[in-house]
Amino acid sequence: MSCFLNISGIKKVFHEGSESESNALRSIDLAIGKEEFIVISGPSGSGKSTLLNIIGGLDTPSEGSVELDGTLITSLDENELALFRRENIGFVFQAYNLIPVLNVKENIEYVMRLLGYSQNECDARALEVARELDIDAYLNKLPDHLSGGQQQRVAVARAVASKPKLILADEPTANLDTANGEKLMELMRRLNEEEKVTIIFSSHDPMVIQKARRSIVLRDGKILEDIKRQ
Repeated sequence: MSCFLNISGIKKVFHEGSESESNALRSIDLAIGKEEFIVISGPSGSGKSTLLNIIGGLDTPSEGSVELDGTLITSLDENELALFRRENIGFVFQAYNLIPVLNVKENIEYVMRLLGYSQNECDARALEVARELDIDAYLNKLPDHLSGGQQQRVAVARAVASKPKLILADEPTANLDTANGEKLMELMRRLNEEEKVTIIFSSHDPMVIQKARRSIVLRDGKILEDIKRQ
């Protein structure tokens, strides 16, 4: 499997006051292939979300580099990075981050519109992913009229609609009950297989960890385990 995402020597130090500092990540090295389905787990404070944010270009490392599909994203300036994220990375945030004044269809289409998709392309793709995620009945509803599970599925639909190379999901089942969490994971795994997109989760949910094909465990900002499953 060729290397799709190369994370080399990543360190992240947060400064707390004039003299105190916290080492969130300590020399992380990872090689990730295309179409992998990975969970990053570990206790609170282990560095899961920090690592996801650095992979996605939402945060910058104190040291080290991230190369995604041949692009060294840690060398991009702010404008280049924003464009690269838009074209290549889909995000599923724990808090959903849906745009409250846009309906479900408009939220799903949002990134596609930024990328210049035509109206017909947006219409067709939004309906396709909405049906895939069983939210096509809610396309004209605003986010605050949906349940937490429905909003999470809209967030997933938005992430996959523009067919990014990589999807990053931070604690995607944290706000869901067990049944909806399992449904979401099965949907994401199917999207991984059918859309051929690389997916990386952060989670401490045993069900999520069990369903991943590769499990990376962090503790105190270091990789404790890296286990691949069939």
